[in-house]
Amino acid sequence: MKNPAPPEKRADGPTQRGQFKKRASILEAAADVFCRQGFAGASIDEIAVEANVSRQTIYNHYCEKETLFVAVVDDVLKRANSMIFAMLATFPVNADNLEEDLVAFAIRINKNCICNQDGKFLRRLVQNEGERYPHLFETWRQQGPGRIISALGALFARLSASGALKIEDFDVAARQFLALGNADLQIMMLFGQTPSDEQLESAARNAVRTFLRAYGMEASAERSELAAVSG
Repeated sequence: MKNPAPPEKRADGPTQRGQFKKRASILEAAADVFCRQGFAGASIDEIAVEANVSRQTIYNHYCEKETLFVAVVDDVLKRANSMIFAMLATFPVNADNLEEDLVAFAIRINKNCICNQDGKFLRRLVQNEGERYPHLFETWRQQGPGRIISALGALFARLSASGALKIEDFDVAARQFLALGNADLQIMMLFGQTPSDEQLESAARNAVRTFLRAYGMEASAERSELAAVSG
């Protein structure tokens, strides 16, 4: 009886890990270069130097600069979406301490999603390149803001159903909540500054108080009283 043949060794294991590391290095270097130089100004040679790979290695993986740019945006977007959905999981589930809970939630969103490295990268690229190269941001348009607004709108719908808020259009409320949260930070972020913890809390508190004046039950009661008086 013949001895069974030993199982074949997977020769591609180390090779696959090496290729993965190279791709990760290329994407990281490309993100830095695209952010500094913009799409038009970035060169494959500069990216190759920063990634510590050859120019040909980049072309072997991504064929051309546009393909690499789309891959970079997709890679950053996946990380950004993963983080923001992790933050959405911390959304308040009841109205026991709604104002403070929403303030804490707004701080987490701004600190971990808007003001972090991925948030800054996407914002800067969209601002600088979105008008000139809209097709390069197709993935961002499809998978970014729209999904986040819908998910946050669903969370506000749950609070509204519990009687904690009075909201007619949940997606509009979600957009307004995020916009209010960024309102006090826009100028700082425009100039590349990172807000302090105190500035993040102040911006969140201003945003939540304004939001609750529009959608809180006390605001709804006041509107009903005014309508009754004017009627």
